Amino acid sequence: MMDEQPCLIVCAPIGRRALALLRQDWEVVELPADPQALASCPPELARRARVIICTITLRVDAAVLAMFPGLSAISNVAVGYDNIDLAAAARAGVAVCHTPGVLDQSVADLAFGLVLCLARGIVRHDRFVRSGQWLRQAAPLMTELAGKTLGIIGMGRIGIQVARRAATFGMDVLYADAREMPAEAGAIAARVDMDTLLQQADFLSIHVPLTPQTKMMIGPRELRRMKPGAYLINTSRGEVIDEPALIAALSEGRLAGAGLDVAWQEPLPPDHALLALDNVVVQPHVGSATRESRHAMIAMAVENARLAMAGRPPLAMVPAQAVSQQ
Repeated sequence: MMDEQPCLIVCAPIGRRALALLRQDWEVVELPADPQALASCPPELARRARVIICTITLRVDAAVLAMFPGLSAISNVAVGYDNIDLAAAARAGVAVCHTPGVLDQSVADLAFGLVLCLARGIVRHDRFVRSGQWLRQAAPLMTELAGKTLGIIGMGRIGIQVARRAATFGMDVLYADAREMPAEAGAIAARVDMDTLLQQADFLSIHVPLTPQTKMMIGPRELRRMKPGAYLINTSRGEVIDEPALIAALSEGRLAGAGLDVAWQEPLPPDHALLALDNVVVQPHVGSATRESRHAMIAMAVENARLAMAGRPPLAMVPAQAVSQQ
C-alpha cells in the first residue's frame, strides 16, 4: 500500500500560481476548505497523502490523523495552530508547520487600530452621523492616547510591534509574559506581573496563542481587577477570554469598551449579544487579511509543504514546547 504514488492535499485557498508551483513536482489534490474535508477524504487518497496544506478552520485531531498513515507534515496557512492536536501529531510522527513572522505588521496594525478606534470613538461617531443624531446633539467626548497606559499580554513578535506603535502615540507600555524576552522588549516596555498589568492598563491588548494554559486566561477575576473604564482588545483567539464574563463587564459599564477581531463563535450571528453593545467594535477575524500578509503566508505555507514533500526540514515548525503544553 505504502508504495502508491504519493500526493499532496490542499484544503486551503492558495491560488492558481501556488498550485501550479506544487504541481511541477507532485500530484496535488484539492479538497474543499471546510471543516469536514479531511474526515470525508476517500481512503485511497488518504493512504497516498504525504502533506496537507490547510487553514485554521479545518480541525485535525487524532481520528483524522489515523486516516492518513503516510502523512509526514501538515502545513497550516496561519501562525496559529490550535486547530491541530499537536500531541496526536507528535505521536503519529507528523510535523506541524505554520507561518510565523509574515503577519506581524498586519495584526499589529489592526490591534492598534482598534485601540485608536475605541479611544476616539471612530465607529461610534460614524453611527452617530449616519443615524441622524448629529442633527440633534453634539457628539460624545472621547479620550486621547498620549499619557495613557497600554498593557500587552504576550510580548512576542506581534506584541513588540504593537508596543512600537503605542510609543509613537505617546503611550506608556507595560507587558506581562512568562517567557524570556529579547532585549528589544525591555527597550520599549516595562515588564510587570499580571495583576499589576490589569490594574494599571487603560488599554489591554492580548497577543498569545490559544493553548490549555491560555484558554480562558481572562475570566471574571481578571476582568474585575482591570482598571474601571479600561478597554480590552483581542486579536489572538476568542477562547482566551471568558466571553459571557466580558459581555457582563461591558454591559455593566465596568469596562469602557472592547475591540475584538475574534470570538467564541465565528462567524458571529447577527443576534449575538456582543453585537448589541454600542461600546464594542467587532471585526471578522481579519488580523492577517491584507494582500501583503496573505501572499506571504501562502508562500511560506507552500514552501513548508514543498520541503516536507522532498523530505527536508520545513521553514517553520511549531515549537516543541507548544507540543509539551498540550
